[in-house]
Amino acid sequence: MKPLYTAVATATEGRDGHARSSDGVLDVNLSIPKEMGGPGKAGATNPEQMFACGYAACFGGAIGFLARTEKRPLKDVQVTAKVTIGAKDGGGFQLAAELEVRLPELSRADAEALVERAHQVCPYSNATRGNMEVKLTVID
Repeated sequence: MKPLYTAVATATEGRDGHARSSDGVLDVNLSIPKEMGGPGKAGATNPEQMFACGYAACFGGAIGFLARTEKRPLKDVQVTAKVTIGAKDGGGFQLAAELEVRLPELSRADAEALVERAHQVCPYSNATRGNMEVKLTVID
């Protein structure tokens, strides 16, 4: 791999602590969601929300990259990522994701084809492939 950029962040006190990027742009309090038995502190986030934001943005970027490469830039690309954490059979935890993609400028067939191609180039998709279930859905 030829490095293009390295993000650096530090978390303290795990899921019920604090996380901050090295440049201070991301500076968030963390809290375990109530659904997982935690306090669900107001104004705090969690790793799953941050992962969902990153995956949605990265996948949208992959769609934009492919559209520009194909000389058909798109507007109004919307990706909603749903990241679920659950107990893994045999112990531990695992993640699953669903990406809902809205591409209003394309026919459903063209949108589905572009989403499949984006899933092959997106770094998050490449990192998760074979490690977690990822469902892709094109929505109107």
